Amino acid sequence: MNKRIALLALLAVAIAAYFWFDLGQYLSLDAFKAQQAQIIAAKDASPLLYIGGFFLIYVIVTALSLPGAAIMSLVAGALFGVVTGTIVVSFASSIGATLAFLSARFLLRDWVQSKFGERLKAIDDGIARDGAMYLFTIRLIPLFPFFVVNLLMGLTRIKTRTFYWVSQIGMLPATAVFVNAGTQISKVDSTAGLLSPTLIGSFVLLGIFPWIARGLVAAVKKVNAR
Repeated sequence: MNKRIALLALLAVAIAAYFWFDLGQYLSLDAFKAQQAQIIAAKDASPLLYIGGFFLIYVIVTALSLPGAAIMSLVAGALFGVVTGTIVVSFASSIGATLAFLSARFLLRDWVQSKFGERLKAIDDGIARDGAMYLFTIRLIPLFPFFVVNLLMGLTRIKTRTFYWVSQIGMLPATAVFVNAGTQISKVDSTAGLLSPTLIGSFVLLGIFPWIARGLVAAVKKVNAR
């Protein structure tokens, strides 16, 4: 219990500090564009240091479920290019998401289990059976806030390593879209228009494809068994 209280206090202090000192102002498109030339010059002088620092900040932002990850994905494209930016964001976002997932599991899982154990059992059984496919589908569809997925999945029995590798793969398409858009960041005014209905539809189709394939295989097996 003491460890839970300590972790909860640490998270609360970190989140409160973020809003108290208005650190979000540094994670905005306007802030980056205003100093883009200076930031790129400093990055070019110490590229590895910048990549390491950016990676660490992205992990922290994602782990604490703070706003700003989408903007940082754009900035990664502007600073590091498509390939390096996508690699950095992909691993940083997956690690941060896993830390948020573990925090939710450590802080809330036992309480939720004691209060809603019976109702949670059906969900847990489904996750134990199809957890990777569920998570993969949700990760591919950007309509679902990633931080909500991180926290809710922490309340289930899905394995940590499964959560990590499925998140790594499932978030990659949207990550690539944002990082690629960041290479033309001067033309981007907000993140709202980056995911068009057509693109989201493509992600949805990609997400449900494993379920369709699974249903077809089951149907074929049933026919062959007759």
